[in-house]
This record gives sequence, C-alpha cells and structure tokens, in this order.
Amino acid sequence: MSSSDQNPAPTPTSGAGGTAPPPGRPTTVSSQAIDMGAQVLQTLKPVRQMKQHACSFALYAHDMHRQLEVHHFVSRLNQDVLQCAVYDSDKPSARLIGVEYIVSDNIFEALPPEEQRLWHSHAYEVKAGLWTDVGVPEMLQTSEMARMAKTYGKFWCTWQVDRSDRLPLGAPALMMSPQAVEPGRVRAELVRARDERCKVDSSARGLKAERVEMDEPEWINPNADYWRLHGKGFAVDVTATEMKQHAPFP
Repeated sequence: MSSSDQNPAPTPTSGAGGTAPPPGRPTTVSSQAIDMGAQVLQTLKPVRQMKQHACSFALYAHDMHRQLEVHHFVSRLNQDVLQCAVYDSDKPSARLIGVEYIVSDNIFEALPPEEQRLWHSHAYEVKAGLWTDVGVPEMLQTSEMARMAKTYGKFWCTWQVDRSDRLPLGAPALMMSPQAVEPGRVRAELVRARDERCKVDSSARGLKAERVEMDEPEWINPNADYWRLHGKGFAVDVTATEMKQHAPFP
C-alpha cells in the first residue's frame, strides 16, 4: 500500500482527471427516495451543528509544492475546540477529502511536544486574508477571525484529489497551513482563482488591509509548523503488523 509520499499503483480509480467523478452507477430512484425520506425523518444532529463555511488553502506536509483550495464546514464543540469536515469545493458534488481539528492556543500549549509537531498555526493564514467565511461581511467576521488567528489545527487529507484519484487511495496525508516564507507560500494563481469564484478580495487592499490591526498571538509555538525550523515534513506509511491478542485499554 502506498504511503502518503507515494503515488498508488495505477488503477481505474486513479489518474482519470481532477474533475472526474468516482466510479459507480448512477443513483437509482429507490436510493433517492430513501435519502429524501431519511432527510425528513432523521435529525442528523451532528451534521446540523455545522454552522460555518470557511475557505482557505492547504499544503501537503511532505511536499509543500502540492497545494489545494479547501472548504471547511465547521462545527463548534466548545469555545476552544472546533471540528471541520473538509471538502474540495462547495458544490453539491464536492468530495469529502479530510478532517481538521482546531484548538485554542491554551489547549495546544498543554499537548506533548511530539503531538504539537503534527499541528500548524493559523495566524498568518488569517491575517493574510486566506482563511475567510464565504459570503459573510468582514465586519461580522472580525471577532471570529481574531480568535482563529490564535488557534492551531491538525488536518488529515484522506482523498488526494490533486493526484486525480477518483477514490480515496493510500495512506492519509498530513497537511500544513500557508505561511509567509518558502516553500509555504500559496501560489498566486490559486488565490486569484478562489477570490474570483468566491467574490473575495484577499489582496493588500482587501482582507489583508482590513485585518492589519488585528491582534496577533504573543508567540507561535515553534513545535507547530515544524518544517519552518527543521526543514522536514511528515509522511504516513501503512505497514503490516502482528494483531494484538489482548486489548490495551479496558
């Protein structure tokens, strides 16, 4: 099985173009009827807790030249912990490509160092106007963005759509946030395309200018954004192992 740093072996589900749908038959009328009935009868409580749609960009931790526009659908567990379903677009046909967990700086500081290395900071991403709640006027976002600038995230990508995979293949990949230094800068053409499509202006005269006075964190823990100091990323390998005969936890 391929690691997050390798291409999977060629299959009918890989290399078919970035916009190609996954393999499978068209949805039947009976399946559509079940979906409609369930929508009426079921509460879908966890899904209904998603209150925000944010758009930004993410970079693969093991190859930061690979970059994605990402759409976070955010639910708030409390004031210090958010969980996000991450999609490749906001279209009805969007693919669920991963999950990001976001915590406040206070919670992050309590994590062990080896765990902190898997997380990234959000200060630059927010201040640069890259992270934005789509369609929400900036004046209504101000307090939320100020809080977001002081958070840290851990984002696992399970479907590498930029590789043209038509299904989630191989191991999950750890993702990092954009930064102001190479190789962490987002490509300008990605930002322009997002801004035009979402009617966002993240330029020096737009969101970046409106957020220039926003308070920044007093410091950003150097264990986050691990690549900046150490020049190393993280890739996940899947290996065969002996099955445990006894549960390690009660």
